[in-house]
Amino acid sequence: NAVTAMIESIQMAWLGTIIGAALSLPLGFLGAKNVSSPVVANVMRQILNAIRAFPELILAIAIFIPIAGLGPVAGTLAIGIHSAGTLGKLTAEAIEGIDEGPVEAARAVGGRGLQVQRWGVLPQVLPELIGFWLYRFEINIRASAVLGVVGAGGIGFLLQQTIVFGRWPQAGMAILVVIVATIIVDTISGGIRRRIIVGSEAKTVAEVDLMAETDVAA
Repeated sequence: NAVTAMIESIQMAWLGTIIGAALSLPLGFLGAKNVSSPVVANVMRQILNAIRAFPELILAIAIFIPIAGLGPVAGTLAIGIHSAGTLGKLTAEAIEGIDEGPVEAARAVGGRGLQVQRWGVLPQVLPELIGFWLYRFEINIRASAVLGVVGAGGIGFLLQQTIVFGRWPQAGMAILVVIVATIIVDTISGGIRRRIIVGSEAKTVAEVDLMAETDVAA
């Protein structure tokens, strides 16, 4: 069933994105030069570059299929690790572009270490990071379809089987399901990302107005 296989691919992409997002957050903080030491940041950047150098397909074939066997688990892990490399780099770059004001304010009230990162850094970059995660989810849906061709589960496996055995009507239906599902997910994800960006911009404008009013009152 093409719909069931597509749902499995979406689940692989979603879980892989969650894994990638969870790993990328601490890796991104370690890779940001303004909140980490230069040596640690440079080492972490090279690690992230190394992870991104291997596509999901290579990770699945060389590492995760031999470990987890054929099926969606291997595909999910391959997607998650590759996503961590890309999202970690984007997270580090987002952190390096923050306003240092809230960080200094958090330190001024006695915050240290993780408290400063939690209250001075994370609120500034979180809307942008959520946008990255959603966009990566869209990409991972396409990746999950490709991974199925090598036996990592999902719609790709079904498509590969129908082509091998010459079941062209079923293959055409599988391709149609992939196209429709991708369009739907892209539309929903894009709408959410736009709302996050608009909300973040509105919050920034409100903060600027509040600062201006405070300056006038002073």
